[in-house]
Amino acid sequence: MELIETQPDGLGRTYRVTVSKADLQAALAAKIEEVRPQVRINGFRPGKVPVAHIRKVYGASMMKDVVDATLQKRAQDSLAEVNVRVAAEPRFDLESDMNRVIAGEADLAFIIKVELMPEFEPIDVSTVAIRKITAEVPHDQIDEALENIAKSSRSFSEKDGAAETGDQLVIDFLGKIDGEAFDGGAAEDATVEIGANRFIPGFEEQLVGAKPGEERVLNVTFPAEYPVPSLAGKDAAFDVKVKAVKGPQDQPIDDTLAKNLGLEDLNALRKAVKERLNQDYIAQARIRAKRILFDRLDEAHSFALPSGMVQAEFDQIWRQITADQDAGRLDADDAAKTDEALRADYMKIAERRVRLGLVLAEIGRRNNVELRQEEVNEALLQEVRRYPGREQQVYDMYVKTPQLMAQLRAPIYEEKVVDFIFELAKVETVVVSREELFAEDED
Repeated sequence: MELIETQPDGLGRTYRVTVSKADLQAALAAKIEEVRPQVRINGFRPGKVPVAHIRKVYGASMMKDVVDATLQKRAQDSLAEVNVRVAAEPRFDLESDMNRVIAGEADLAFIIKVELMPEFEPIDVSTVAIRKITAEVPHDQIDEALENIAKSSRSFSEKDGAAETGDQLVIDFLGKIDGEAFDGGAAEDATVEIGANRFIPGFEEQLVGAKPGEERVLNVTFPAEYPVPSLAGKDAAFDVKVKAVKGPQDQPIDDTLAKNLGLEDLNALRKAVKERLNQDYIAQARIRAKRILFDRLDEAHSFALPSGMVQAEFDQIWRQITADQDAGRLDADDAAKTDEALRADYMKIAERRVRLGLVLAEIGRRNNVELRQEEVNEALLQEVRRYPGREQQVYDMYVKTPQLMAQLRAPIYEEKVVDFIFELAKVETVVVSREELFAEDED
């Protein structure tokens, strides 16, 4: 094999590889010998078909397999020989006349094009200063959470009089669009709580004042982003029959409420609520600290980025932006921009994401931060649990798809590197108010 590197272009590298026709023929001969015992051709005993006959009948197709295998193998060998770290899978450009190569008349010559991982010196993480804000869970938030629990635990009993906001109704309904019933638009003995906002906007509100036995027609419009495309944005009319109206019965915040939830008493319930809220505070504090850390890392590093990685990241972002545009979900600032301005803004975001990903990966690599197989397995199990009834199918799909497993590992590895940095960085913890902790940064 002959390997020649051409003129480098930034992080791009081009290598010209030549594999002699003699080497290809030797590989073909080895493949023929490998399959010869299994070859069955009329007129010959099993396993006794002459090599020349196998070459004549199957040589061309087998040579195609040899060439494909050679491309992959020689590409790996070539990149290992020049000792480079590539940012993505290599691309091949064939130079040879493949008909002549397959016929054994010409060498196999091809070009390998790759982008290399950039070489840079990451910042000494022990010099990174981070202001980590945190907050104590206030008593009034615990009280508010208990009130919500009591509200969700309350019962309903039939009442006299018309339905009010907060009441629960039992109804039959039939939905129609342009006078025609549509799939999924009918139900009997359906429970509707006015004000819970679990139905199409406008549906619950039009039941205010309804009484048992009353029939109404509710005119509504499905949201533009409704998940059923055939209904999204459509006007619909629902024929509704009210079968019962029930008023809420307040649930006291007491030991009985706690016991109904499987806890010993009200103090145990308050403790459980505080712990759950505290976990939210811890998670928010980490989000804010990571944001500051990422800003520090981004400011501290400037190096050439693999264009392929940036483009792939941008394409992923832009697909979401396009979907948001089509659904009318862009925020006001983005909606006011031209596509050209939006592309420029989100290309910068893509570059930042790639830069930070490379920095975190390099810090992890240099400091031997590694994932344990148990961590990957746990993440995989959490993922498959999201698909009840399809767990084995999803599990097999991940195990058989290296790209999916890489996507699964990436956020876990990022968190481990972030933890490593937090251990060494100069972290100042400051207690702030709940409002400041959960406030959105202007950026």
